[in-house]
Order: sequence, then C-alpha cells, then structure tokens
Amino acid sequence: MSEILHLSNVSRNFSGLQALREVTISVNKGEVVGLIGPNGAGKTTLVNTICGVTPANAGVITFDGKDITHLKVYQAARLGLSRTFQIVQPFGEFTALDNVAAAALFSQPGESLKSAREEARTHLAFVGLDAQADQSAATLTLAMRKRLELAKALAMKPKLLFLDEVNAGLNSAEVERATTLIHQLASSGITIVMIEHLMKVVLNVCTRIAVLHNGQLIADGQPRDVIKNPAVVDAYLGQQYAQRNSGRG
Repeated sequence: MSEILHLSNVSRNFSGLQALREVTISVNKGEVVGLIGPNGAGKTTLVNTICGVTPANAGVITFDGKDITHLKVYQAARLGLSRTFQIVQPFGEFTALDNVAAAALFSQPGESLKSAREEARTHLAFVGLDAQADQSAATLTLAMRKRLELAKALAMKPKLLFLDEVNAGLNSAEVERATTLIHQLASSGITIVMIEHLMKVVLNVCTRIAVLHNGQLIADGQPRDVIKNPAVVDAYLGQQYAQRNSGRG
C-alpha cells in the first residue's frame, strides 16, 4: 500500500489549550481508518487541521506527496481532500441538487453550472436522494440531510474522504443504510477516515483504528488489537465493552 496522508508531530492549541499533541500517523491509499476516542479527544480538531480550517501550530502534514500544512480550505479541497460535518448545515433555501452542485463548483472552479448539476444528480442518486433533487434542503429529514452531506462531499471528487459522525442521530435502519454506502465508497477506491462512536459500525467497515485521548494518539492498529488495548479500554471503551468483546479476533 502506498501512503496518501502523513502527519508528523502535528500540534494545535487554542489560547493555551492543547487540542492536539504531537500527533504522528499515516494513512495508506484504499484504507478505511476509524478515528475514535472520548468527546473532546481532538478528533474533529484533527480533521479540521488537516483540511485547513484550523492550521497546525507545529508539525508537518503531507497529502499525496505535497506539503499541505499551511494550505487554505479551498486549496486542500482542490487537491482531493473532502469531508462531511458532524452538524449538517446545508443551504436551506437551495434545492438538494444545487447544494451538491455548489460543492462541485467549490472544488472545481472551472466547471460549468450545467455539468455541476449533472454530476450532482449522479451523487444524489448514489445516496438515494434522486427523488428529492428539486426539494429545498430545509425540508429534508435529518437522515436525508446526512445523505445530502455525503453527496456534497462526493461532488468534490475526493481522493481522501473524512466522515465526521455520519451516523449520529440516525435510527438502526438508517445506520445500516449509511454503513452500506460507506462499504460501496471503500470498494470504489476512495480512502476513508471516519470519526465514529458506534463501535459496531467501526468494526464492520474499518480496516484500522486510531485512538485519540486528550489530543494524543494512544493507539493505532488492527481493530481486533486496538479494542483489547488496556489504554483504549481505560480511556474510552470501558471494561464492560472489553469483556463482551474478549473473544473477538
């Protein structure tokens, strides 16, 4: 496997609060990496730092062989970095179609509105929203807005896709549908890093798990090994989870 993303001693602080502490990690092409840890561990901050929302205070980030440590959000997007947001905020007055088309135009500024809309229809069909294409985003259910968020991310033609709690707030049937979509994306060759609290989903789709705690990487490896790691059990999973899953692997 060849490396697509590498972080070397990446740190980020906010007014003296250390949100990330010398994080060093690599992601290889074609991997599905689960990024887990307790609330406040630094997971979303890590994604924001990679994507240029909150630039690193120290360390180096390389993506597809290029140093992206200090790139702006739009520059990172145009290189093939795409992400969903934990709190979905589509343009409510736009149709679902134009929300997705706007994402395509953001990452590919030379594209025409006509071709962006054609692409948008393809992505909406993939996530099961073709029937809602001309509906305003404000009228969509939470589950539909989550799928719209995914369609927007796909319209940016990602080489690496970050999924930030795409299953939060969904019922079991909706989670199952979302998990199927993630499997399909992984099969298509898109590299995925997903922040997820549902361990059933993580163990179902991820080829590797990385664990953050207090801004530090405390574990990184095969799922069956990580869920038995004492540091991970203490910081996040808990003894009851570890005992229930002691037979895994």
